[in-house]
Amino acid sequence: MAVLPSKISKTSVANFQTSQCPMNNVIYLRRRGKVFIEKGTSELPINYVSAMSKNIESLGYTFSAEVIERLQTRSLEQVTTFYNELVEGLKQLVGAHREFKPMYPNFPKQVMEMSESRLYINALIHYLTNQLPNYVKEPRLTLQDKTELKVINLGTPEEFEQIFTKIVSSNTSTSEQDKTDISWYVNNYKEDIFRLIPAEIPNKENLAFLGAKLSKIGNATEFLQKYFKTATDVLRLACALSNGDVSLATATKFTKINRPQRKVLLGLLESCSNLTEDMLRWKKRWIRLGERLHVGEFKDKFPRSFEAFDILRNNKPFQTFNRTIESALLSKNSAQVVELLKPRAGDFARRLDHLLRLSEADSPLVLETFAEIAPQVSTPVLLQVMTHFEHRNSPNDLRVFFPKGQVAKVQAIKNTMPPFSFAIPRAITAICQETLTERFAKLPPLGKCYLDENLKDYLVPFSQRSAAKALKTIVRGSKIPLPDCKVLRFFIWWKNGKFRTDIDLSAAMFDGNYNYVDVLSYYNLKGFGGCHSGDIVDAPEGAAEFIDVEILKLIENNVRFVVMSINSFTQQPFCDLPECFAGWMARTDAGSGEIFEPRTVQNKIDVASDTKICLPLVIDLQENQVIWTDIALKTYPSWNNVANNLSGVSLMLRAMTSLRKTTVYDLFSMHIKARGELIKNKVQADKIFSVEEGITPFQLEIIASEFMQ
Repeated sequence: MAVLPSKISKTSVANFQTSQCPMNNVIYLRRRGKVFIEKGTSELPINYVSAMSKNIESLGYTFSAEVIERLQTRSLEQVTTFYNELVEGLKQLVGAHREFKPMYPNFPKQVMEMSESRLYINALIHYLTNQLPNYVKEPRLTLQDKTELKVINLGTPEEFEQIFTKIVSSNTSTSEQDKTDISWYVNNYKEDIFRLIPAEIPNKENLAFLGAKLSKIGNATEFLQKYFKTATDVLRLACALSNGDVSLATATKFTKINRPQRKVLLGLLESCSNLTEDMLRWKKRWIRLGERLHVGEFKDKFPRSFEAFDILRNNKPFQTFNRTIESALLSKNSAQVVELLKPRAGDFARRLDHLLRLSEADSPLVLETFAEIAPQVSTPVLLQVMTHFEHRNSPNDLRVFFPKGQVAKVQAIKNTMPPFSFAIPRAITAICQETLTERFAKLPPLGKCYLDENLKDYLVPFSQRSAAKALKTIVRGSKIPLPDCKVLRFFIWWKNGKFRTDIDLSAAMFDGNYNYVDVLSYYNLKGFGGCHSGDIVDAPEGAAEFIDVEILKLIENNVRFVVMSINSFTQQPFCDLPECFAGWMARTDAGSGEIFEPRTVQNKIDVASDTKICLPLVIDLQENQVIWTDIALKTYPSWNNVANNLSGVSLMLRAMTSLRKTTVYDLFSMHIKARGELIKNKVQADKIFSVEEGITPFQLEIIASEFMQ
């Protein structure tokens, strides 16, 4: 790295930003590729800024001309503070904030040249003594890879503040990274955060999380009364206040609730419509929460709430809407079900396939009713219904599900759904498209639009609640072009939890028919031209493992898919570790540069879920793509036992490579049709939708808030 011309003590430097707006340039950089630097009155010599720019090149970044110009207007102390904070943030993003010390310091050459006997003896000694073999690190060639630097552009406080508004107004559940960023805004803006809250917060999980955060910084009663309308909204809020699961996929252990909070929660509950019926949907959860609310103390002030709890606790008879629906479905009375569901458009749309399967003879009634209520159905649901019926009569062998919850799991079953007459799926698809086009036409015009064909490989963010924190966050199942490289290098870094922790990195290989071929892992360090850096079983100060796979040699050996796998061998959940992250690099010359070169990192993912197995990605060598999976498995896969191709990793692989979900290309196409003009010349475009610039598939909060209204 270049050296700054002068050393400045960070502790003596005042806050770099002098505007009224609190700033976090790491958030801004991660989400928009920008930083904000307030214009100053100094004239800083260019050599200081050039040294900083040269230094961050090793992390894969560089400054734009506007950033360089703005930095020259600041004092040396201010610029040094900015630089120190920026570099620390960039290191965190790519994983360079930790030192990587694999078992074999001269990987990969050292492993490839070492005999199997020596590798075995070294591993055995390590397992018995926890001592790593003592090898001298040899000088390495300068990095030969030519990497494209990511340009850091100049932003504005207004755009930075809009990030919060976009996240909160997303029409989909947010990820853990989103929640971390929301927390930063609330904690730093405090009461001023209310001016950034949008008029509508469509996603109930986001509403609950934000409501809990606002409640902890001050009086949020007015906000809560405005936005919380149902008993389930209040239940989610109570879960959030106890740091529980706002998706309600898992039960929350409610913490002690003080008297003012109890009154607020019961006050919200008292004004809810369909109170008892809504509470009966989550009967056991409400009974648990009722123990914390002490409802009896307030039975005179909140009589409706007291009565509802009385029905729940004492099992008093109460006919619910869902019970009526299920009864009608069992009797296969399509007309009755249609009439019952008609006032509940969202439920109608979600049950549409089931309704049509009850009796195809009643399909005209179902289609007519759906066309009538479609304008009341949310955009995400309409998009999912549209895509489902587009492929309804040309289905895959598998039906793939992503269960609701905080852990990213995938389930797949054989598809046994009977086909419809072709007119039915076409009619439903047309209804969805027409409804969405009319809805989008009411939004502000887009002007001339350029639409990148490559967006067909990126999926719409319907649910991000279980998405891991990553350098580049994209939707599970999206496909990224494989960079021009010869070697893929997977990496992992972790540190012990309360006990000795052994995390294993593996690369499993499958052919085009999803048959297991081989694996690079702790028990098989070499194969197909690739190699593993050695199995480390204890990480009191942190440990790292790497795997290299050579693309051409894999293809020559009939390998199509490479699955990156991370397994907690000592069975601690990843969430119990102080830190664990992984990622992959694209390398041209595996022997040049350091083993871990930040500028070659393509993506880095924090492994912090409540599970013991993580499958971050799949490499498809035939299509030259990376399939982003970000999946957790319940049990460790048996690589050599996939004869039926319907278990463990093989099943996950089949499921993720056969997904049929709405793409951002489809979504943007409908918006352009409704309120823009499609052109082929990017230079003339008022709005650009592409992988590299303009609205990109990585700007999930923009997609979910602006284009899924």
